[in-house]
Amino acid sequence: MNTRRRFILVAMTCLVAHLGPATVADAAERNVIFVITDDESPTLGCYGDPVAVTPAIDAIAADGVVFRNAYATTASCSASRSVVMSGLHNHRNGQFGHQHHYHKFASFHDVAALALPRVMQRAGYRTARIGKYHVAPEAVYHYETVIQGNGRNAVSMAEASADFITDSSDDRPFFLYFATSDPHRGGGVDRSSPLDLKPNLFGNKPKRGEHEGVEEVFFDPADVVVPSFLPDTPETRSELAQYYQSCARIDQGLARLVQILRDADLYDKTMIVFTSDHGMAFAGGKTTVYEGGLRVPMVVRDPYQSRRGIESDAMISHIDITPTLLDFAGGLDTENNCPKDIINVKKFWKERGEAEQENRDGGKPFDHYHGRSWMHCLAHPDDAHHEQIFASHTFHEIQMYYPMRVIRDAKYKLIWNIAHPLPYPFASDLWAASSWQAQWAKGPDAPYGTRTVGQYVQRPEFELFDIADDPNESNNLADSPGHAEILERYQGKLKQLQKQYDDPWIMKWEYE
Repeated sequence: MNTRRRFILVAMTCLVAHLGPATVADAAERNVIFVITDDESPTLGCYGDPVAVTPAIDAIAADGVVFRNAYATTASCSASRSVVMSGLHNHRNGQFGHQHHYHKFASFHDVAALALPRVMQRAGYRTARIGKYHVAPEAVYHYETVIQGNGRNAVSMAEASADFITDSSDDRPFFLYFATSDPHRGGGVDRSSPLDLKPNLFGNKPKRGEHEGVEEVFFDPADVVVPSFLPDTPETRSELAQYYQSCARIDQGLARLVQILRDADLYDKTMIVFTSDHGMAFAGGKTTVYEGGLRVPMVVRDPYQSRRGIESDAMISHIDITPTLLDFAGGLDTENNCPKDIINVKKFWKERGEAEQENRDGGKPFDHYHGRSWMHCLAHPDDAHHEQIFASHTFHEIQMYYPMRVIRDAKYKLIWNIAHPLPYPFASDLWAASSWQAQWAKGPDAPYGTRTVGQYVQRPEFELFDIADDPNESNNLADSPGHAEILERYQGKLKQLQKQYDDPWIMKWEYE
């Protein structure tokens, strides 16, 4: 039996077997584990990917809900995580780009009133995080417990989280923010590759090594699925093989989390939410507002729901995560779409002796979420949610100023490239990628997915796609005379959403 099939059988057995008597029979109810991976598209078996080895998440999906239309609001790490943990678009919460190093973006201090770990704690939860954090200020996105763990090994992360999960000395339910560094690029390149341009390792060990406690799953480049936005080249396939391996390692960590929950009689007392900050780290995915950048997995198992193993076509967004988890916790004021026990931020910062002279709110109080709870979709998967999705990207790295705004509904998608006279700026890791460099070396007319290299770098002001009939975004209709009325209508819709979500870049309609 080959390695992949053996691992699938072992993992599925662990997930479905009864794993012994309960050890924390009186544990608190309505716990939450929120799993967020780093740069992962919906490349999972439960999303129909024929190559992915993801039995753990597939088993959770079979006992929960798979959202087919889940979207990030920006395909950039820090900016996206700030949305996840605030329920606000990043142009409003202030985290315009990366938090670390000289980039130094941070959210407004008064976001503390709505921030996920703060509101979950006030709703009666003990809170902890492990893995990638990447937002600021810490006092805004504060977790009571910080668990140290190797973000490249989700199995060891699960082991490190076990004591927090099973802690019976505190009778509060728990909320665990579990953030892997996989499958983000990193770890150098695979020197053993026969290609001149070597593939990135995506956190995998060189020379087919294994992370401790992980049975690595290796992939043949000939077998991987090449998304429509990427060129089908040896360089792309070799990098995708590394990407799939990194994703499979995450799945083993999820299997271990489930086992820990089962052993402690907590599996049926804990909601599990699985998503990613944005799409895969390839040019055409990460840092773009194309489907490859914004579309994310969203798998939810709520043990208190009677309907299981279902799919939802509802359009949901990362802005919905904080209000949804707070709703599950019983702490959401659904009428005003804010926490029931909302922090008095003026008093909060005065008592702390911090930020009293700072611009803490950008001129408008943080008193409600942009997103709204989709708990109703778990009980009624045929329910609709958002009629349209809004995306708001401004920075990735500090050098990468390229604001884009997006509206997408079930029929059309409009992208406004506000900085369109500029060449599209590259994230440093995507620029160095062998999958990009191989095509860049061939010149601007070289194919790159549904575009050319030149078209990818130099973009028009507007991109309009009939997304229902053209899901690969291959035919820009913005200059089509037959779509002039549609373009104008969607420009109007975009302006309205910018107004609704307090987007400062709305002024660009008048000044540029």
